Amino acid sequence: MVVIGTPGKVKLFCGIIYFDEKIKQKSFTALEKKLGKIDLTSDVITFDFSNYYNSEMGNFLKRFWISFEKLISVDMLAEIKVFTNFIENSYALDGKRKINIDPGYISLANVILATTKNYSHRIYISSGIYAEVTMMYKKGGFVKLPWTYPDYLSKTASEFLLKVRLCLMKQLKES
Repeated sequence: MVVIGTPGKVKLFCGIIYFDEKIKQKSFTALEKKLGKIDLTSDVITFDFSNYYNSEMGNFLKRFWISFEKLISVDMLAEIKVFTNFIENSYALDGKRKINIDPGYISLANVILATTKNYSHRIYISSGIYAEVTMMYKKGGFVKLPWTYPDYLSKTASEFLLKVRLCLMKQLKES
């Protein structure tokens, strides 16, 4: 007989692209109020991997990642993405975002990102939100896939994602 199981808990994180420090700080407050304490933060790097956001958000953008102390269930991702879109829209000016907050989660096996955009390698999860496997964990590190964003291949991202995975392992052992 086949038994349907439930997935284990995962570690929530957000990738953030921004220009304005004040909006970044206000967003942190909103994120922590809804999602709990931020436990890990990557170094801030220049977002020069693409000019995709420049016409909307300006030039000289910065990029970093954060994770949250509390583990989540995978089925919360769509709800969290809807919330982060709400934060982005609350600071938008004339329909242009001033911050981009992309939530995802890290499991022991992979990095999953939430998005509002459908594509061949993404699956619909709910509430207008899709998810993609962005990277897989293999032989001691995360490996890229054909669609992995270039900033996720940076040394800063790689170090952060591995640190978050180690934190997840520790939290799972303690629970």
